[in-house]
Amino acid sequence: MILKQLQKSFQLNNWSIRYKLILHFLLISILPSLVIGLLMGWIVNGIVEKQVNGHTMQLIDNVNKSLDYYAGNIQNISYFISMNPDIQAFLSEGKEAIDDDREEYRMSKFLQGFTSLYSEVAGIIVVRSSGDYFSNEMYARTGDSLAKESWYREAVQAKGIFKIIGHPANRNVTTHSNYKDSEVVSVVRAIQDPDTQKTLGVVLIDLKLRVIAETVRDVRLGKSGYLMVIDDKGESIYAPKNSKVGSLGVALPGQQLSGMFAQTVGGQKLQFIYQKSSFTNWTTVGVFAVQDSVQEIKDINLYLVTFVFIVCMLGIAASYYLSHSISRPISQLASFMRKVEEGNMSIRIPEEREDEIGLLGRSFNKMLSQMTRLISQVWAEQRLKREAELRSLQAHIQPHFLYNTLDTIQWLARKDGAKEATEMVEALSKLFRIGLSKGQEMIPLTDEIEHIRSYLKIQQTRYKDKLNYNIEVDGSFDDLFVLKLILQPLVENAIYHGIKERRGPGMITIRAIISEEIMELVIQDDGAGMTEARLEALRAVLQAAPAVHEASAAQRTAEERQQGQGQAASYGLRNVQERIRLSFGETYGITIESKEKAGTTVIIKHPIIHRKGQGTHDTHMEGVNRG
Repeated sequence: MILKQLQKSFQLNNWSIRYKLILHFLLISILPSLVIGLLMGWIVNGIVEKQVNGHTMQLIDNVNKSLDYYAGNIQNISYFISMNPDIQAFLSEGKEAIDDDREEYRMSKFLQGFTSLYSEVAGIIVVRSSGDYFSNEMYARTGDSLAKESWYREAVQAKGIFKIIGHPANRNVTTHSNYKDSEVVSVVRAIQDPDTQKTLGVVLIDLKLRVIAETVRDVRLGKSGYLMVIDDKGESIYAPKNSKVGSLGVALPGQQLSGMFAQTVGGQKLQFIYQKSSFTNWTTVGVFAVQDSVQEIKDINLYLVTFVFIVCMLGIAASYYLSHSISRPISQLASFMRKVEEGNMSIRIPEEREDEIGLLGRSFNKMLSQMTRLISQVWAEQRLKREAELRSLQAHIQPHFLYNTLDTIQWLARKDGAKEATEMVEALSKLFRIGLSKGQEMIPLTDEIEHIRSYLKIQQTRYKDKLNYNIEVDGSFDDLFVLKLILQPLVENAIYHGIKERRGPGMITIRAIISEEIMELVIQDDGAGMTEARLEALRAVLQAAPAVHEASAAQRTAEERQQGQGQAASYGLRNVQERIRLSFGETYGITIESKEKAGTTVIIKHPIIHRKGQGTHDTHMEGVNRG
């Protein structure tokens, strides 16, 4: 039982419209915001990481270009020195070539010019293969031959190609400025005889590390990142004081000229981005903590989370407001409907809104007004029916007594041989017998024709040759039923207001026809007819029937007597019209056509009722009323 209740509570169709709207608005506002936030975070993180790496690689490339520029200058200097005639003579002839003080001075000024023009040059020394050397800034620490130095042998092995040695280590050469080994980088180039390719000597140039530091130290990577330069063996050429690593030779992946990798150093995860110079064989490495780039991404994610949170809060507030603004008038409308359901038909919804709810409210008010009117109309119609039944009951009391009395008079007249009196009494007796019809409202059309035939026979006895009649109803109508006593009031009007008012004899014709599934009973006379004004007034009376009248039948009869015979005559027509429309609906009833001094035609439109029996008649009447 509890499980069923839980399942029912979780079914969306069982939710109120307010909670449905809140859910829909939340899904529309919050879900897209979350998806967009996650997507933007993922995209931004990738873009930031890509931009950081690209920016770092661009900085490294610029540093490499600067280092290549300085190394290129040093290479050019070595070329100039090797091509100098005095240097060539020194290498070929030794000290004897510079015995002259002027030649020595010229060579010294020549070398000094390079150190003056290029501040990055710490010193230059030219060493012969025999161990003799010439320099303006550098000298040997001991008397040992410099040709035995490792840097000299490396230059000889390079066979005239410019080569960067790196930091000097345990060499027998120093400068007057007394630079530390860590403050300079040495480059060498062997000078060869162009004919024999024999090494004549080597040019050694010290490059101040200060120029590398000035190039690299101004580059900042994030909050704590930096650049360092290493040689092709992985040994550090330059590293700032806050450097966390010394050698990266093992960490560099293979022979790739550029790339990136991560490595944990001293318990901290570092990101390395490197690029190697093909000219100097030096590798410039950007080092920064992974946490720095992660922190930037965290900041961006924080902004995104804050944005999504604000959007969600606004979405929730807007969802509650919109759902309340939409569901509240619907709840009010439901409340009004419940009051109407309880029986309060006088309540009305305020017609202030112009939206769909306002349209529903106005339609609801119109429906209530229509229902109230229909209820009043039904109540009035039922009251009219009760009055008609009362009048019919009162009318049946006297005909019973008269019918029995007429039978006695007819027997006495036939006994005395009064034939004409006997026929008239017999016609009057049939008239009352059919009028009673055992209390039935529906009678066969043949009985209704017999009733009107008896009535006309009585009237013809009274008016003699003034009145003639013709009834044209064949045997095909024998199985049809009609409301009783609907012809007599119309024939009575034809006699008293048509035939009686004309000069000479008149003719009344009664016929029945079937037209478009409707039976029409036509009463036509050639009497005095009526004026157009009188015809329109009579049509208006018939069109208004059955109408809701507050006055009783007795009051209406009294009023009509006071208003004259003309309006009293219309009471019979209106009575027939009311009976037909109350029984069968607005489709059926009486229509009148008349022309003054030319006669009047009255047509009764009556539904076709084939089957006999009270039950069949009731079923047919219900079908007609529903149609």
